[in-house]
Amino acid sequence: MLTYEKVFPIYGSRESKFMTKRSDSAVSEKIINTAKSIHEKILKKQKPTMSTPVRSLGNVKYLPKSGYFEIAGKNKERTLTVGTVKTFAQTLKMMSLSKELVDTNDMATKREAYYISKNWGKAGFTEQPESDTIMDDIEAMFGINREQLKFIPEEKGGDVAGNLFVIDSDSKGKKLKIDCTKFGSGSYSIPIEVENLEFQSDAKFILAIETAGMFQRLVKYDYWDKQNCILVSMGGVPTRACRRFIRRLSDKLKAPVYAFVDGDPYGYFNIYRTLKVGSGNAAHLNQYFCVPQASFLGVTPQDIIDYKLPTHPLKDVDIKRAKDALKNDPFVKHFKPWQAAINQMLNMGVRVEQQAFAKHGLEFVVTDYLPKKLKKAAQFLP
Repeated sequence: MLTYEKVFPIYGSRESKFMTKRSDSAVSEKIINTAKSIHEKILKKQKPTMSTPVRSLGNVKYLPKSGYFEIAGKNKERTLTVGTVKTFAQTLKMMSLSKELVDTNDMATKREAYYISKNWGKAGFTEQPESDTIMDDIEAMFGINREQLKFIPEEKGGDVAGNLFVIDSDSKGKKLKIDCTKFGSGSYSIPIEVENLEFQSDAKFILAIETAGMFQRLVKYDYWDKQNCILVSMGGVPTRACRRFIRRLSDKLKAPVYAFVDGDPYGYFNIYRTLKVGSGNAAHLNQYFCVPQASFLGVTPQDIIDYKLPTHPLKDVDIKRAKDALKNDPFVKHFKPWQAAINQMLNMGVRVEQQAFAKHGLEFVVTDYLPKKLKKAAQFLP
C-alpha cells in the first residue's frame, strides 16, 4: 500500500550543518501539504489529482503593461489511475527528492536527478527528457523555479566583461568583489544562482551577444572600455541564470539592454524573444526570467542591405519558424515593426550571421557598425 511515509521519508531526524532559509522552509511546506492531500484522498478511496499549467506558446498571452508572456489559464490535470500510476509515482518521488535536497541545503543537477531515479525501481526514468518534464511540471504546479527546488542545470549562465563589479560570497560567507575588467582575454562566468549577487557600475548600457565568437571579438578590441558598457555572452539561447543576471543587472543600474544576435528566425525568436518576454514552456515564471526593457540592435534584414552583407538562403525550417511566428506568436502579433522585419526577411529569402561584418574587416563591427547603430537606439526593433 502506498503510504505517505514511503513516498516522503521523514528527514527531520537528519541533522544539517546548514541553516535552512525561510524560503526553503516554504518550499518544503508546499511539498508536504501536496503530499498530505494526496495521501488523505487515497485513504478515503478517492482518486487524487495534480494540476499544472499547460506549458506551451498556445497558452500564453502578451500584455504590454507587464512586458512578458503570461499563462493564459489552461491547466492539465493528472488523475491517479492505472494508466497514470507510473507518472504519478515519478512526480511524487521527484517531489520527495526535492524535499530532501531542500532540508539538507544540498542540490542536484538535472542529470544527477535522472540517475538518482535509477534507485526508484519501476518509477525510474528511462531517459532524461522524462525526468526533465516531471521536474518542470512540479515547478509549474508550485509556481516556483526549479533552483528553489534545488535542481540546477548542467550548462553555465554565460560570460561577462566590462565596466562592472560583481559582489559575491565564498562558501564561508566572506564577501568577494570581482572586477570584470581584470580578466585579460578571458571573462567572468555567470554562476547558476544569481539572486544573492550585488552590482556596482556606471556603465551606459548592457550589450547581450548571441555568439561566443562575437563576444570574444568585442573583448579583444576592448569595446566595453570604448563605449563604457557591459558585454554579456548569451552563448546561444540564454539560460535562466543568464536572463536573470541581465534582468537584475539592468534593474539595478537602470541601464538599457541591447541584443546583438544573428539575423535569422532562430536568433529573433528562440534567442531574442526568449530574452525579452520569455518562453511558452516557462510562462509561469517569465516575470523573473525575462528582460522586458531589452531592445533589438541587430542584425536586422535592413542591415543586410545597408551594409551589403554576405548571406545564406533561408532553410525550410527558417521559413516555417518565421511564418509560424507571424501567425501564432503573441509577441510578434503585437508588434508591427517585427511583422514588417519578418516579412522583409521572407521576401529577401536570406539569413545573415553576426560574423558577416568581417567582410569589411575584422574591426568593422567595432569601429563602424555598432557606433552607428547606437546613435539610433530609438529606432531599434522592440
